[in-house]
Amino acid sequence: METKQIQETINMVEEEHLDIRTVTMGISLLDTIAGDPQQTAKNIYKKVTTYAKDLIKVAEQIEREYGIPITNKRISVTPIALIAGHATPDDMLYYAHALDDAAKAVGVDFIGGYSALVQKGFANGDLALIKSLPRALTETDLVMSSVNIGSTKAGINLDAIKLMGETVKGISEKSDTANAKLVIFANAVEDNPFMAGAFHGVSEADVVINVGVSGPGVVKRALEKVKGESIQVVAETVKKTAFKITRVGQMVGALAAERLGVEFGIVDLSLAPTPARGDSVAEVLEEIGLEQVGTHGTTAALMLLNDAVKKGGVMASQRVGGLSGAFIPVSEDAGMIDAAKEGSLTLSKLEAMTAVCSVGLDMIAIPGDTSATTISAMIADEAAIGVQNNKTTAVRILPTLGTKVGDMVDYGGLLGTAPVMPVVEKSSADFINRGGHIPAPIHSFKN
Repeated sequence: METKQIQETINMVEEEHLDIRTVTMGISLLDTIAGDPQQTAKNIYKKVTTYAKDLIKVAEQIEREYGIPITNKRISVTPIALIAGHATPDDMLYYAHALDDAAKAVGVDFIGGYSALVQKGFANGDLALIKSLPRALTETDLVMSSVNIGSTKAGINLDAIKLMGETVKGISEKSDTANAKLVIFANAVEDNPFMAGAFHGVSEADVVINVGVSGPGVVKRALEKVKGESIQVVAETVKKTAFKITRVGQMVGALAAERLGVEFGIVDLSLAPTPARGDSVAEVLEEIGLEQVGTHGTTAALMLLNDAVKKGGVMASQRVGGLSGAFIPVSEDAGMIDAAKEGSLTLSKLEAMTAVCSVGLDMIAIPGDTSATTISAMIADEAAIGVQNNKTTAVRILPTLGTKVGDMVDYGGLLGTAPVMPVVEKSSADFINRGGHIPAPIHSFKN
């Protein structure tokens, strides 16, 4: 690096909240399948702890040498439903506890991949995993889960959506926070390093390192320097800033992979907020010119931001992957929390915003008495946006028993706090209970 670039990086770290949000080791578990679930669970534990034993040490070495914080060290694995075979829901708990024990043994923050891919239908392992979720997510500490219920190629599995609404409701009856460890996808990607949706796809190498960078504070500070300039200047400023952030992420990822003796996968350059002031995607949107996020113009500003981030990242690295855009988790973003509390940001507006950003209805508290079919309908709406637009969308909804609209719920740490937001009370039950499969949109047939 030239002296000027080094100083820029130091300033981004010290003053603008730049960090490497996660270094995530992806591990294939396809070779751990044995004749019974208990032996498979032992094999899972052995493989994860063998490959990830030095992950924390290497990440901390890089932090010290380069002065760049690495906030999270994580693991993702092959979707567990794919290796479950004839397992029962009770058998699945062997896998969940093996993952949790392995994550604790190597010292990572989370392990993702307690997952199922059911966009076109269910296998036995898929159903067993989904039915095990209320126990698996409340009995473990570090296990993260995802279920993919739709894709542009396959359409939307309405039976899976109905089941996931019931599952979210069931989890909420056991824990106020466990649903924060479950994300329901359409068009899930196989190399996502961010939780809760990370899993290691079957097309990936045996073991890889994926990196998730962040930096909404860096982008906000850059935009402060172009107040009053045209929207083209705004887009160019975001693009150049994303370029710099991505180069830092690529350097860290390549170093970590080399020192661990595994392949380097991708850099996910998503702008991922934290509850800290100055580290907010909402504040970036407000710097573009909105009085408060959620007002008219928010969706357009978010589209510009998301596109410019991707363009800057692709310029900086040939290994851009994951989701790579802007995240809008309500409880994890100080500006989003403010806007939701004041009523500027509603579920309807959030849904519109998800059409142009990297994720969906994320970390949103709703009343605990919300019906399972209403939750399913929220999932269906998000899936429709993703499937129709050939993009990833997701739902991480948090019904909390005993709460009413306006109450604040504290999830702790990076999960932040969220105001309980109102949902439409009219029923969607007849629609959800039809079941079946919503066909893929016609533009999916491109081959």
